[in-house]
Amino acid sequence: MSINLRVKLGPLRLKNPIILASGTAGYGQELRPLLDINKLGGIITKTITLKPRWGNPPPRLVEVSAGVVNSIGLENPGLDKFCQDYLPYLKKLKTVRIVSIGGETPTEFPILARELDRQKGIDALEVNISCPNIKHGGGLVAQSPRAIQVVVKSTRKATHLPLIVKLSPAVTDIGAIARVALSSGADIISLINTIPALVVDWKKRRTLLGQGTGGLSGPCIKPIALRMVWEVGQATKAKAPIIGLGGIMTGQDVLEFMVTGASAVAPGTANLIDPTASLRILSETRDLLRQQKIHSIASLVGSLSPRHTTPLTR
Repeated sequence: MSINLRVKLGPLRLKNPIILASGTAGYGQELRPLLDINKLGGIITKTITLKPRWGNPPPRLVEVSAGVVNSIGLENPGLDKFCQDYLPYLKKLKTVRIVSIGGETPTEFPILARELDRQKGIDALEVNISCPNIKHGGGLVAQSPRAIQVVVKSTRKATHLPLIVKLSPAVTDIGAIARVALSSGADIISLINTIPALVVDWKKRRTLLGQGTGGLSGPCIKPIALRMVWEVGQATKAKAPIIGLGGIMTGQDVLEFMVTGASAVAPGTANLIDPTASLRILSETRDLLRQQKIHSIASLVGSLSPRHTTPLTR
């Protein structure tokens, strides 16, 4: 039985819905000995900032129950070195190539977008406004509708590339936030980023991460991510193209996100455990579709129906 894994993600066309999540696959070439990225739907690079960043002090990663808490701090070589040393390999890939950008100030986002718009071999930009380790004016850009408008609108004006806006779960109404991002110029919504978290050693009375707090990811956050993908779909009347992420470890996880409303998914923590995990997840997804005699994965997107029950009466 032939299975069609192709999906439409806003203006992007993917050979399958599996995208390597930002921050878990470097800039592509790091996985070259282990993984053929061309077999996947796409890759999102580690976030690039205008100037090089050393990142947060170690320790930067702590394992917890069913997940990890990280505080990398957007360590990266900066825009110029990325274009010189990493972009040439990215250009050679035969899959969708997405570059993630982050600004230390809101004004840096359009500068990055403008410079990358001039480069070849980039299919879209991910606007990372939700890293829990980077704050703007005391809070995340992704927590302020006004800040989102400023950043997304200015970035939209600076590039012709499709914009993916990555949202934070640390908000009270994710649907309203997504609508602001879309009305400001986002083509695609990506959610969720990691959940702000704290890990401590109570005996030594200290935090286990050098920065203090970090971002929780892994299977433990999947139910939260699914709920937020669903809420964004409801808030936008299923018009928002969505990349779902948060605890995707298996083919079943992929299909859960897709019926909930995501058109593509981005495994992250799974890549840290096994750099080849995405190919296993893709194979499992194909096998599940074959078992259920589903010919096209795109037919599943947003097909979830709420289960209405009759309230119990005394």
